[in-house]
Amino acid sequence: MIFNLGSINIDHIYNVPHFPAPGETLLSDSYSKGLGGKGANQSIAVSRAGGRVAHIGAIGDDALWTREILADAGADVSGIAVLESATGHAIINVDETGENCIVLFAGANVLVSEGQISTALASARAGDWFLLQNEVNNGPFAAKLARAKGLKVAYVAAPFNAEKVQAMLPFVDLLSVNEGEAAMVCAALGVSEDEIPVEKLLITRGGEGITYRDGANRFTQFVFKVEPVDTTGAGDTFMGYFMAGLDGGKAPQEALRMAAAAAALMVTKKGTAEAIPLMDEVAGFIRSSPPKSPSPG
Repeated sequence: MIFNLGSINIDHIYNVPHFPAPGETLLSDSYSKGLGGKGANQSIAVSRAGGRVAHIGAIGDDALWTREILADAGADVSGIAVLESATGHAIINVDETGENCIVLFAGANVLVSEGQISTALASARAGDWFLLQNEVNNGPFAAKLARAKGLKVAYVAAPFNAEKVQAMLPFVDLLSVNEGEAAMVCAALGVSEDEIPVEKLLITRGGEGITYRDGANRFTQFVFKVEPVDTTGAGDTFMGYFMAGLDGGKAPQEALRMAAAAAALMVTKKGTAEAIPLMDEVAGFIRSSPPKSPSPG
């Protein structure tokens, strides 16, 4: 079981010919609204990968539909509070190459209480996973409590903040960062990548692929080549699939391959949560893709 303390956002997505320059007023080519937030995306990815996930988070009464989408996807939503606050939201510009530029409003995401977290973790068992990222509050409290209950803690250090990472590391089993963030962690701690003090370290390296360290074991995974339409949420899709794989007992290399394929499929569609593929689609995509050796890490 995966318990995910994660953000829930309303995504406002604008397709634009280019990102606006300072002072520029730009007409968008299209607009859509949907469920997003790193946490919500990860929970849906876990569910669509065949995993079990309980989402812990908060919304306002302006977005009860977001909880319904998570429930319909298969997530346990009993840990989602409805507060007297605006739901978090994101303004997402997507250019013609599929790249994105995002402005976030935290809203209810940073109003999750310690009591709510404690209640949500009451049913957790030793050996379960606890997943979280930096779009919610009370991360160190939640990770410490999860560790005390015997859960394994996976932490996505995004949006990146060096102080938050340093506060979290003592309670983290698996740290997920991109290559630039890994360099900032190393600079903040005065260590090399191999010396970052976690048992499991996942680093995404853009076109060079993904590297994963699990104790003394090292793994690499290439990036599947596709024509991107919208890259928003690709990292969340990868993480959700990867965590579902680990929690389901898959070997790390298999979990990495499934996660990379899911992320590749996801960016070929418009949208965020609604674009996350099902496991059957991912398996078919892998079967149809030419074999390739993992990229060097």
